[in-house]
Amino acid sequence: MSKQLNEHELAAFAERYVAMWNEADNDLRHKLIHELWAGDGMQLLVDPPQAMREALAELAFPIPPVEVRGLAALERRVTRAYEMFVAPGHRFVARGAATRLSTDLIGLGWDMVATDGTVAGAGYDVIALDEQGRIRLDSQYIG
Repeated sequence: MSKQLNEHELAAFAERYVAMWNEADNDLRHKLIHELWAGDGMQLLVDPPQAMREALAELAFPIPPVEVRGLAALERRVTRAYEMFVAPGHRFVARGAATRLSTDLIGLGWDMVATDGTVAGAGYDVIALDEQGRIRLDSQYIG
């Protein structure tokens, strides 16, 4: 059974999760990833980027979800998202409060916001926690 977060812990978790994606300092980003994720944690990108979908469709391949598993791979994923989106001038922000979907599931909506406040992207993550309250699975829906 996973640890159930109280409302204060849920809000703090969501704040740290979003901060991880925005963190400019490599060492602090590394620390956040290791604090938030289980060692064998996985992110499942349910709807991969459009370019990937188009390339697969052209080859007549089904469009699979993209899996990122383990702390090293997750760190590369988060770092690359920072380089692609945050460094050029966007920020990720929580959209509303995180929601407890069940004992071990959290729902978290987010926006990617440009410096002028324009929402440039959005998504929703369904996050499953382990017994220590760390992420064991993050199913990310973009769009």
